[in-house]
Amino acid sequence: MNSYAEKLSLFSEGIQAILKNTAVNVDPDIFFNITIKIYEEAFSDGGMKEAAFEVKEELEELENTELDIAITGETGSGKSSLINALRGMKAEDDGAAPVGVTEMTLDPKFYLHPNYPKMKFWDLPGIGSPHFSPDSYLKKVDFQRYDFFIIVGSERFRSNLINLAQAIQKMEKKCYFVRSKVDSDLYNMERSYPNTFNAEEVLEMMRDDFKKQLEKCFRNTIPQVFLISSWDLGKYDFPRLVETLEKDLPSLKRHAFLLSLPMFSPEFTEKKKSALKSHLWKISLVSAGINAIPIPDLPLACDTALLLGSMVAFYKRFELDDGSLARLARLARKPVEELKAVMKSPQEKEINRDLVIKEITNYTKEFFPPSLVRSLVAAGVSFVITYWMLLSFLDNLAEDAERVRKKALEPIAPGRHGT
Repeated sequence: MNSYAEKLSLFSEGIQAILKNTAVNVDPDIFFNITIKIYEEAFSDGGMKEAAFEVKEELEELENTELDIAITGETGSGKSSLINALRGMKAEDDGAAPVGVTEMTLDPKFYLHPNYPKMKFWDLPGIGSPHFSPDSYLKKVDFQRYDFFIIVGSERFRSNLINLAQAIQKMEKKCYFVRSKVDSDLYNMERSYPNTFNAEEVLEMMRDDFKKQLEKCFRNTIPQVFLISSWDLGKYDFPRLVETLEKDLPSLKRHAFLLSLPMFSPEFTEKKKSALKSHLWKISLVSAGINAIPIPDLPLACDTALLLGSMVAFYKRFELDDGSLARLARLARKPVEELKAVMKSPQEKEINRDLVIKEITNYTKEFFPPSLVRSLVAAGVSFVITYWMLLSFLDNLAEDAERVRKKALEPIAPGRHGT
């Protein structure tokens, strides 16, 4: 008999293969047959409940993963604006990092992500003193606390920033240079050279300039430079920064970072959906194996409280919860009802236990043959049906997220004002 860890590994590999080779819109009978076969191969000789407890611990670890991101740079470089952008906020929102032309940060101060209380963005004191010492600075800000550093500069990266990056590397932490206020520089260049201006050429010239500058200062690992706009994270190098951090962060922290980011592009929506899909089988396995309660008139049982909590969490992951939609509406200067109107999924406040049971019942009766359902063990049926339901639900929310994002980007009609 395989160990529980081996059973879990076998089961996980089979489920991941389904995600790679099929889609939710595949024929339900095929999906049902393939998934139930994987389930039976893994747990034909028992061990499902024990595996479910192991998976439950993994989900709890994921939920409790902490991430501390340090953002530093010279005074006025745009540190606070970047923190707000990463949190999907603007300076006027409650709890936003204050933005000003003078130094606002004298001591390290953290800002929680509005949907991820375990994630902290640290606004570190600006680096502007001529007597700046990297070692004393890192000691003052409690260097070991942070998972990685983002060093923000709005023009050239001066010697203070270079020295700080070198000190961070010596202590074997990751740091990344971010060149902010790119929009402003492009605007000024276009005004100066209206006949010959080419945005891509200017951006490439910036990248080359910074690369040459850093090559003179770093012998081994040269920190990467990313050109970004805090006003529009979808522009310039922010997607490349996300990809770099995905590679550099440990798996749990990578997952937390990815799910926390605003929905800045269609490609990122797909990336976030894929990250969430990779864990759906765990939710369904725990639901079927622990605290499962029979569903009336159906040959299955599940943990409806777990499913409900997961579905509500998906709204936050895609920024479709009421709080996120309100923040996006303020950023877009549109009424929140205008954003909600393009959603086809139920509103967050409509998601309750009765709706979860209704969804499971509908999926069972509509997609899966009763004779096949009745011939299988209840736990297996429960797993497959809740897994299918969550996959479909997630796909629908991802589509809604894209519709909302596009609506938020639409120009405001003359005479219209947001709320």
